[in-house]
Amino acid sequence: MVAREDFFERVWELVAEIPCGRVATYGQLADMLGYPRHARLAGAAMRHAPEGLPCHRVIASDGSCAPCWPEQKMLLLREGVSFLPNGKADLAHYRWEGL
Repeated sequence: MVAREDFFERVWELVAEIPCGRVATYGQLADMLGYPRHARLAGAAMRHAPEGLPCHRVIASDGSCAPCWPEQKMLLLREGVSFLPNGKADLAHYRWEGL
């Protein structure tokens, strides 16, 4: 079992590495940390993220932005991330491949 606080810290460290103009998914972050099937816990980490972290670069596995954060899409557009006609980020083109 993963310790919640340790997991959160590790997620935040990864998110800090996502470059401008790229996105990662919650599940992708969990997988990168060796915890597949912990996407929801990665989402919880984002809800408790420290100020200044580029949280807007983390999206759902289908490319959708957080429904409760309308500014997220605008922030990604400013960084050059494009969206498909269905309103979802083009993960095939903008997904961060990691470290």
